[in-house]
Amino acid sequence: MNTWALVTGATSGIGESFTRLLAANNYNIILVARDLERLNERAQSLEKQYGVSTHVLQADLATDAGCASVEEYIAKNKIEVLINNAGFGINKSFTVSDVAIEQELLNVLVRTPMRLMHATLPSMKASDKGIIINVSSVAGWIAGGTYSASKSYLTVLSESLSTELATTKIRVSALCPGFTRTEFHQRGRMSMKGLPAFMWLDSDALVAASWKDALAGKAVSVPGWQYKLLTSIINVVPRALVRRIGMNVRVKQRQK
Repeated sequence: MNTWALVTGATSGIGESFTRLLAANNYNIILVARDLERLNERAQSLEKQYGVSTHVLQADLATDAGCASVEEYIAKNKIEVLINNAGFGINKSFTVSDVAIEQELLNVLVRTPMRLMHATLPSMKASDKGIIINVSSVAGWIAGGTYSASKSYLTVLSESLSTELATTKIRVSALCPGFTRTEFHQRGRMSMKGLPAFMWLDSDALVAASWKDALAGKAVSVPGWQYKLLTSIINVVPRALVRRIGMNVRVKQRQK
């Protein structure tokens, strides 16, 4: 099977889970991340375990050059699945954070997925086939700084494209997980000590749910009963309360 899937942030967490799910479904995998050693390790593991082909793209998606290198690859090579997963968080209030880091977050969470989708969709439209999953977050429903704002953008753009392409065989879906057991919070130096165990999600399980929802044409996928309930409540309670809750969550995460 000579079909290719491209996954950003492919070496750990949700991205790594996607590489295994896609390889198990006979997709060849293009892995994108910054760490070349980990990229090569993951690529070799996928080839050995699933018998697929892989291609490694080392790129820092916070930079213009890194984003452009992946765009150029997409322009020259047909891919049928795009997983926009790369991301990180900031453990500081916007009023005291480094504006350069804030810009990097926007570059990775907003600029890069937008540009990669824009590069991928022409060939998908030409063949009337393709799947795009943007890894967003339930944080997009609350008011939690640049991260929440970025995830809200990604969810809304996914919904818009899903609607625009509804008459085609191209599926665009936003995966909106809650707290997931990955390296994300450790890398962002966020305290998660007070979070109840039942609020944690398993990366492999939520990726499987996301893939099923994308194939079914769902514009937004919210895995986990606890987060389905949470987002339903957020949609009906006063927005002022949502803002306060979001701020409290962010303050607790910074207390490390």
